[in-house]
Amino acid sequence: MALQNIGAANSDDAFYRYKMPKMITKIEGRGNGIKTNIVNMVDIAKALARPASYTTKYFGCELGAQSKFDEKTGVSLVNGSHDTAKLAGLLENFIKKYVQCYGCGNPETEVVITKTQMINLKCAACGYLSDVDMRDKLTTFIIKNPPEPKKGSKEKKAMRRAEKERLKEGEAADEEQKKLKKDVKKKVVSKDVASKGASTKKKANASDEDRSSPTRSQPDENEAANDDDDDDDGDDIEWQTDTSLEAARQRIQEQLSSVTAEMVMLSTTEEKPKPKKTEVASKNGTSEAEAKSVHHGGDNGIAVGSTQERLVEEIRKSLKKGCTVSQLQSTLRSLSGTPQEVMNALFEALFEGVVKGFAKEVAKKKKYLAAATVDGDSQLCLLRAIVDFCGKASPEVAKEVALVLKTLYDSDVLEEETISKWYQEGLSGGNKNSPLWKNVKPFIEWLQSAESESEEE
Repeated sequence: MALQNIGAANSDDAFYRYKMPKMITKIEGRGNGIKTNIVNMVDIAKALARPASYTTKYFGCELGAQSKFDEKTGVSLVNGSHDTAKLAGLLENFIKKYVQCYGCGNPETEVVITKTQMINLKCAACGYLSDVDMRDKLTTFIIKNPPEPKKGSKEKKAMRRAEKERLKEGEAADEEQKKLKKDVKKKVVSKDVASKGASTKKKANASDEDRSSPTRSQPDENEAANDDDDDDDGDDIEWQTDTSLEAARQRIQEQLSSVTAEMVMLSTTEEKPKPKKTEVASKNGTSEAEAKSVHHGGDNGIAVGSTQERLVEEIRKSLKKGCTVSQLQSTLRSLSGTPQEVMNALFEALFEGVVKGFAKEVAKKKKYLAAATVDGDSQLCLLRAIVDFCGKASPEVAKEVALVLKTLYDSDVLEEETISKWYQEGLSGGNKNSPLWKNVKPFIEWLQSAESESEEE
């Protein structure tokens, strides 16, 4: 339903709080019986806080036509055909005369009929009393049909007092109920305490009786008597349990299945001592030294893995002490092991744990490698140690082998002939498909091209 501001002067105010629905009219009937039905007159009258009969009568008075408002159905009819705009204009005049305050223009007013039969409008906003022009025809209708009186201040005060009294009565009733509940709880608690006291007394009496009375009951005494009789009548047989190992095994086999009986371990069984390795060797016709060598897999009674670890540890100790090149050479000579094992141990001790920057680490420690490589054979051992180290380390290390070779070649640690011999040896070996040789190939090609150029010169 479309709404509009009450009063034409306030039509442009978007924030005006007093609003009413727009008038809707309908023409009914024909000829002399034509009438105009104001469809939403009830809603408009509610918004204006005036009876709908006042507005309908005002339209009839101003138009000079008969008008009628049905209180039961809420139908407002004015004889004749009238435009909506014309009726809306008449409604605006009604608002100015009988709704809006003459002082502030507020539509929140109340119709007051004085004792002298005068009509006033009392403003709820400013309290101004507006005197209505009594020459208007509608005034006589209003005096004859006064609006329903609103509740006065005295009645409002009486209602408030009654409400307060009711609230007080309700609060008093609630307090009484709370007191009753508390009394009931106290009674229940006192009963519980009394019952507990009685039960404790009973328990104390029972405990005293138990202490004074013998521990055996009457049925037990009867059973004991029967047992004594049986013992007297028997042949004085003594029952015993066989606790030997064989008896225990037999009982286990009877109680358990054939599968689970084998899984049971008796604590009484004694483990047979294991024969020593020397005894086994002597039984087989071998000596103790031969047995050690067979067990460890080495010629001197030391495993290969343990030899490598021992060599690495000794080299690490000498490196930690800050040994010079000459001291490292003497240390390497004193080590017991093949030249290849010593070189592998040196390379592992120098570069263990290196993943990235392998070539840089080799450049930093090339003086130690130079001290270990004296001739062509030691250079081959160094190259083989590089292959062994790359096989144990991550694939990232193998990618930098070409740079390592270039560094050692430029530092005169490795010679061209030794590198070529090592490369041919690797390609002809069983591990020729290793990615190491693919990474080394560019350096070998560069080395061969440099050699051919030097020969041409």
